[in-house]
Amino acid sequence: MIKKIVLVFIALFAIQGYAQEGTASPYSFYGLGSSKFRGTVENRSMGGLSIYTDSIHVNLRNPASYATPNLAYFNNESRPVKFSVGGSYSSSDLKTDNASSNASTTTFDYVALSIPMGKFGFGFGIMPYTSVGYKLEGADSAGNAANRYSGEGGLNKVFLGLGYQISEGLSVGIDAQYNFGSIKSSFSETLYDDDGIPLQYQTREKNRTDLSGLNFNLGLSYKRMITDKLELVSGLTYSIESRLSAENTRSLSTIIRNSSTGQESVIGNIDTDLEALGLKDTNLILPSKVSFGAGIGQPRKWFIGTEYLFQNTSNLENAILSYSNGATFKDASTISLGGFYIPQYNSFNSYLKRVVYRAGMYFEDTGLNINSEPIKEFGISFGVGLPVGDMFSNANLGFEIGKRGTTNSNLIQENFINLQLSLSLNDKWFGKRKYD
Repeated sequence: MIKKIVLVFIALFAIQGYAQEGTASPYSFYGLGSSKFRGTVENRSMGGLSIYTDSIHVNLRNPASYATPNLAYFNNESRPVKFSVGGSYSSSDLKTDNASSNASTTTFDYVALSIPMGKFGFGFGIMPYTSVGYKLEGADSAGNAANRYSGEGGLNKVFLGLGYQISEGLSVGIDAQYNFGSIKSSFSETLYDDDGIPLQYQTREKNRTDLSGLNFNLGLSYKRMITDKLELVSGLTYSIESRLSAENTRSLSTIIRNSSTGQESVIGNIDTDLEALGLKDTNLILPSKVSFGAGIGQPRKWFIGTEYLFQNTSNLENAILSYSNGATFKDASTISLGGFYIPQYNSFNSYLKRVVYRAGMYFEDTGLNINSEPIKEFGISFGVGLPVGDMFSNANLGFEIGKRGTTNSNLIQENFINLQLSLSLNDKWFGKRKYD
């Protein structure tokens, strides 16, 4: 048990040690940034599908998964304690109608622990929820660099969940999630004289928003054998709309920019009195979200399902966050399709037969509209679950390829590749004594 815990933290620190900004997407300029958490590696390898639950994997999107059936391996008396830690690497090609670039990030995604207690199950952990990371530059009518934008930060979640098994195949759960984080942004404008030479002194605006707040996520999971071999699986989650407290600061600076290196030196700084403007302390709505789906399969053999997610992002607003370029928010939605296949889960003579093979796809309307163009995303994913050690522990590898955005209306299209890795470790902490 101790070795497994140590392994989890070694993996966690290794991931954080290589971690950079959580995203390099220009679309993280808007709102709370790009959505960072889309489920565990197992979920994401199936197109983001989160309706499937079992006793050896953590499902962080549905708290009902904390209360799963006991294992026959434990004489139907218990189920394992589950550890999970995950991280990812992302590479993106960014292109417009007349330019292209590329960027990459390596990030920590989540760490979680699920503990069984009879018909109850507890879960807790931490995860980055949204991420901000962009560097943008605009040009004036003469083609000279005019405006520079940069941003970093995001929103994180610490959660504590409880699940309860009402009856065989039916479980409910609730997560209490504390949100915290900060978003930093910078805007500078380059001015030129009549001869097109940059002025010696330029201006820069810096903003910081510190966020905090509590929200709740409810979950329901239902399974039922409909024939001797086929099982119906369904799930439902609902995140209640909540408010985040935002403490804001803003400063205006006079700067000198090195024309060779681009480095900026501040020679004067003024803090804006946001309290006088009514912008010192504001509230931001964290939109409600609902997902539901169903699928069919043969237990410990194969499964295929679909899921629909709806998020009320049209309510996303904050007085301190202003958007240019005609950006607006409408409601967001995602459709996922995916599943898995296990050749023979209990094979003794073939390791490859015990490997879990996963695949899926998703179609997402992010809810963001710029210049009347909806920003959409599409992805195809594949993955494997590799058995390691004993007690059904496994290492999960995921691969995702997709596209976000468009080159229409002078916008940016992102073609991305994501590689994900997680460790899902199981151990037995509690058991009935057989002898006195």
